[in-house]
Amino acid sequence: MTHTITSIREALRAKRFSAVEVTREALDFAERENPKTNAYLMLCPERALAAAAEVDRRLAAGEEAGALAGVPIAVKDVILTKGVRTTCASKMLENYIPPYDATAVERIEAAGGVIIGKTNCDEFAMGSSNENSYFGPVRNPAALDRVPGGSSGGSAAVVAQGTAVVSLGSDTGGSIRQPASFCGVVGVTPTYGRVSRYGLVAFASSLDHIGPFARNVKDSATLLGVMAGHDPMDSTSAAASVPDYAAHLDQNDVRGMKIGLPVEYMKHATGETADRIYEAIDKLRAMGCDVRDVSLPNTDYAIATYYVICTAEASSNLARYDGVRYGYRSADPGDADSNKLFAMYRNTRGESFGAEVKRRIMLGTYVLSHGYYDAYYLKAQKIRALIARDFTNAFQSVDALVAPVSPFPAFRLGEKVNDPVSMYLSDIYTITGSLAGIPCMSVPCGTDSGLPVGLQILCNHFEEQKMFRLAHAFETS
Repeated sequence: MTHTITSIREALRAKRFSAVEVTREALDFAERENPKTNAYLMLCPERALAAAAEVDRRLAAGEEAGALAGVPIAVKDVILTKGVRTTCASKMLENYIPPYDATAVERIEAAGGVIIGKTNCDEFAMGSSNENSYFGPVRNPAALDRVPGGSSGGSAAVVAQGTAVVSLGSDTGGSIRQPASFCGVVGVTPTYGRVSRYGLVAFASSLDHIGPFARNVKDSATLLGVMAGHDPMDSTSAAASVPDYAAHLDQNDVRGMKIGLPVEYMKHATGETADRIYEAIDKLRAMGCDVRDVSLPNTDYAIATYYVICTAEASSNLARYDGVRYGYRSADPGDADSNKLFAMYRNTRGESFGAEVKRRIMLGTYVLSHGYYDAYYLKAQKIRALIARDFTNAFQSVDALVAPVSPFPAFRLGEKVNDPVSMYLSDIYTITGSLAGIPCMSVPCGTDSGLPVGLQILCNHFEEQKMFRLAHAFETS
């Protein structure tokens, strides 16, 4: 499929096809193509066709069908969908069927969007390659021997493959931007609190975001505009007003915009990926932007800080999976002399969590334990505040920052799976923005050895409009 949100809207208005017809096309194409990538964990044709039929009914009655009318949309399988399995790509939730929809899903369907399926991801969104899924890895449509990035690799892959027009992912430390870069699509991580987390299965609650993937900036802006806004069901959602992100993209001139280039990021950038980033910077200069160096002095502490905070929060959040209330329960009762309750907990969690999830639970439990909390977790929170202050200071002199998304393009399946530290370092450019809670996005900017490369754009809190303005100008120039 090569449809965009705009092309579907125009075709429905001109009656070239119906919402049901485009939905059937999307479902059929996804079913045919999915064996290549393993990007979908499940399709939901009944729900999709019912939603499409409602769009057609509204249009026939002359009613407003919504900004996403008839658009086939995929949803990462850590976002709840009522009556449709949400597994988090884990054995733990292999058969879990949620009793309610996430707020983001509700708002999409209210705007006429058609949810066609749930996408594969790293288990509980923990990973940078999408190789940690209980249901097998996702393969990158740009090169099937390569990873699509993680943890939202399935959501990036379905958009790159064309089996969905847009999709939803989640981002904790780069899980939207890095897959977008690896797959050659647009991926947006909004300001923390801009999109409700109600119905997003928690990994690290102070870092988790929901955001869109699309094949162009305008579609990503449209989808974010539908989802964004305060939600009384999420106490961390922001009450800030939501502008119409997509309305004025074509009317904004970026001449004179001040763009910061973080020197701490660029000192690690080498090879063709760095060449593409510098070419993108030259393009921004040619567009009339004022590009200048800026410093984010606490960047070198970001990886360690992130992996203390996110694992601590993961350890706390995943304690609820105990085999008692929902999810997998081990059939192994333990030894005759064992504590039966403890044996049930141990066997349930041991059998149903994958290696990476166990690793992060153990790391998080350690840094929260007595005698280590102050040395690790509390210190990490203090450094997080310093990293956020670096961005605050930078945005006093520039309108936006640009940087690489990843030090390298998509790596081969299996290349880093046995080297967790190397895998963690693939997020070196994305983690800082996540720790600061600012809006960031990846926009395609060329290739490295034939593989997609993304340019990262970062702006101050709630300045998504400015971020989209720069991204759209770069994309269309």
